[in-house]
Amino acid sequence: MNKAYHVPVMLRECMDALAIKPEGTYVDVTFGGGGHSKEILKQLGERGRLYAFDQDPDALRNAMDDERFVLIHHNFRFLKNNLRLYGVATVDGILADLGVSSHQFDDAQRGFSTRFDAELDMRMDQTGHLDAKQVLNTYPEAELHRIFGMYGELHNARTLANIIVAARLRQPIHTVDELKAIVRKAVPRGKEHKYHAQLFQALRIEVNGELEALQEFLQQAAAVLKPSGRLVVMSYHSLEDRLVKNFMAKGKFRGEIEKDFYGNEIKPLNVISRKAITATEAEVANNSRARSAKLRVAEKV
Repeated sequence: MNKAYHVPVMLRECMDALAIKPEGTYVDVTFGGGGHSKEILKQLGERGRLYAFDQDPDALRNAMDDERFVLIHHNFRFLKNNLRLYGVATVDGILADLGVSSHQFDDAQRGFSTRFDAELDMRMDQTGHLDAKQVLNTYPEAELHRIFGMYGELHNARTLANIIVAARLRQPIHTVDELKAIVRKAVPRGKEHKYHAQLFQALRIEVNGELEALQEFLQQAAAVLKPSGRLVVMSYHSLEDRLVKNFMAKGKFRGEIEKDFYGNEIKPLNVISRKAITATEAEVANNSRARSAKLRVAEKV
């Protein structure tokens, strides 16, 4: 396995949260470099099983040679159907680490990082049709405004959308450096790094349909967990964390919790971690990507 691919965040906390049974069946829906999966396998006995998902072809190279392990090349939004193909109806635990892997950021050609000049791609699944260039060059101004404001949480989203639409009339926007040059006058002085990160986050979420995929995954995860099975989700920005927090607490993404005729709450999960678990200072010092990670844990009712 490529050790440099991705350093798993909060590895010990994730394993504790899963409360692994040696003979259980588990799912790691964000396989990446396989760091979390490798640790789960260490704790499984001969009859234990681990199914892992990753839509990135690069991640397939990290597959582990272990008869207890299956790597499925699909987005986790197709969790239920893919497990069914392997004859798996219910599982004991599901882990999701929603961060972009270090490998994806560090591979300049993927266009995820603001550090390198490259084609504006940002597809997690390289077979997908929509990339960041297409979003920037074809989306109507109102749609760009919505994406930058909602997914990037940028305060001047309307101005930014206007600048991009004006620039693309002169020539199409293809690369990271072209985009940074175009938006320069919209970026607050001294906040360049943060602003670019938020802009790139907005584009990445749109290109990969990340929030829709997360909602579909959470609903399916609740359906396939056995009673007392654990759902463990690590998110890295407030948009994802809010969806995870609401779903674990209420079984839905917005609105109030539903109740039956007798006033009992109707929800599939019980929250185990009242507050999000965060990385230790020591881990953050060793791995800066752990700084924004929030881990939430729930158990199937």
